[in-house]
Amino acid sequence: MHKVIFDTDPGVDDALALLYLHRHPGIELRAVTTVFGNAAAHQTARNAAMFKHVWGFSAPVAMGAEGPLNPSRRNEDWPVAIHGQDGLGDIGLGQAGAAPLDPRPAHRLIVDEIRACPGEITLIAVGRMTNLALALQEAPDIAQKVRQVVLMGGAFGRHGNVTPAAEANIWGDPEAADAVFGAGWPVVAVGLDVTMQVVMTRAGLDALGVSGGAPARMVRDLSQGYVRFYEGLVPDGMVVHDACACVFVTDPQLFGTRRGAVRVLTEGIGAGMTVLRPEGIPFPPGAWDGIPVQTICERVDAAGVLGRIAAVVASRG
Repeated sequence: MHKVIFDTDPGVDDALALLYLHRHPGIELRAVTTVFGNAAAHQTARNAAMFKHVWGFSAPVAMGAEGPLNPSRRNEDWPVAIHGQDGLGDIGLGQAGAAPLDPRPAHRLIVDEIRACPGEITLIAVGRMTNLALALQEAPDIAQKVRQVVLMGGAFGRHGNVTPAAEANIWGDPEAADAVFGAGWPVVAVGLDVTMQVVMTRAGLDALGVSGGAPARMVRDLSQGYVRFYEGLVPDGMVVHDACACVFVTDPQLFGTRRGAVRVLTEGIGAGMTVLRPEGIPFPPGAWDGIPVQTICERVDAAGVLGRIAAVVASRG
């Protein structure tokens, strides 16, 4: 059983990832923490609280960071062309109810849960890493108490998706991402190198809506604008970035990895770029010295990942 904190910014593909975690029999969802990214912080928190109300999971939902770790860094515009004004495809989900939010800020809920279950918590972070960095600032000891951190972010052997250098979650708060990669906890980065290969077709999304009941139909419906965004970028359907990180936790054998120290560029045209110093290759002294070796994903069984998502969502818990 994996005890999971899901740090998220719902977000269309976040919705599918959350449904996967909610329905997986091997996941104990301990908390859902939200961050700015696919929409403003108050909106992503409201979206997560709506899912709690409609889908009926018991984990507390807490609102997190409203902007980047570095207060001088300008917050970017929200990606409304991808996720809609409300972050969930603008299909009218604002009319649905929402569960109350936990009164704690997200980073404090993260700290409390890790300290309550030392050595047991897996942090899955699929948005900006700001909440994780704030938790480390407040309680550095948690780095030695976490089972693992699995994040959706980075691009190591290919170009980014917001700039040629950077993937969106890292680019949105590069200082936070650099702190997360540099902490003494085990990190696995599930980045664009693998997620861009995992495409759920229109037919697959429709089949999920049939097999998975009302929650899956909700995901199908809110994903239609996301599918339209990917027209011309993938042959058919949508890329399921965030769910890939969740599947790594439950089925790591579907991924191929390599290891090394990771730094994140924070300035200039390369801001947000994730740079790996491969393990075992000697270099002169530099900025990677003293940085812990982490894991990045570079290969994926895309059909296997899509099969796991379909099986778990169809299980209805």
